[in-house]
Amino acid sequence: MQHDNNQLHAEKHHDHHEHHLAGHSHYHHTAHDIKEMGSIYVVAMVINLLFVAAEAVAGFVGHSMGLLSDAGHNLSDVFCLLLAMVALRLSQTHATARYTYGYRKGSVLIALLNAIILLVAVGGIVVESIHKFSHPSAVNGVLITWTAAAAIVVNGLTAWMLSRRQHDINTRGAFLHMLADTLVSAGVVVSGIVITYTGWSVVDPIIGLVIAMVILVSTWKLLAESLRMSIDAVPEGIEPTEIIALMEGTEGVAEVHHLHVWPLSTTETALTAHVVIADCQQMDEITYRLKEQLHAHGIAHSTLELETAATHCQSRSC
Repeated sequence: MQHDNNQLHAEKHHDHHEHHLAGHSHYHHTAHDIKEMGSIYVVAMVINLLFVAAEAVAGFVGHSMGLLSDAGHNLSDVFCLLLAMVALRLSQTHATARYTYGYRKGSVLIALLNAIILLVAVGGIVVESIHKFSHPSAVNGVLITWTAAAAIVVNGLTAWMLSRRQHDINTRGAFLHMLADTLVSAGVVVSGIVITYTGWSVVDPIIGLVIAMVILVSTWKLLAESLRMSIDAVPEGIEPTEIIALMEGTEGVAEVHHLHVWPLSTTETALTAHVVIADCQQMDEITYRLKEQLHAHGIAHSTLELETAATHCQSRSC
């Protein structure tokens, strides 16, 4: 009977070990997933680079601030796509003797860099649009309309490709920006039609300012979330009090303290905690149950220090 119990425990431990390894990330990526995402990034960058070149030429020829600002923003989107691809690679790096978590935290820094780049782009668009108010020039409304219509197709296609794989903050951010670009391009089409039929060129810099505001709104959440992740704040969607309640509700657990939760990367969350248990004979079983529950709540990396009530009391000088 004792042999059967030991065998059962060994099987559970083996199953947990395999499950833990398979669940290194809340969003686990296979080699096929990574290759597919990389292909999506490359195709999206090529499409957008070709369009940026065409839009910039159209902006210069048509003297359109709206087109030039949109081209500049689309160029920053290409760079953001490149950074997102690099971040995906970094999030999959293995530990080394010097970097025990690999380079996974680099994905968080890239998300922060992406947000900063977009804010700089917003500033440039605002400055140029204001300059356009004081130094207006003739604008080709027909050119604006057709170019922006093409932008809707390019941005919409890119957003659709990214929407299929929103695996982390970097891809999600790229998707939101491309979706915003699609809507902004629709606004540019409207401005081109207005200019064509009314001759009100002032609509062009106004659209430029609207573009800047749309980018700012879509970037703000990305900036806030990446800043929190960069200083190891608790990731969004995880509530420490709920995690403690979950752990303390596990059979055999008396108390949980010294809890710390932080992001290892844009896709992985880690936790450390001291767990007071009633019976040290159940240590392995309690550890197994806790790790299973934490993994189900998106925390794949957990380090638990188990102690008995007597040990915990002595540590507090009772």
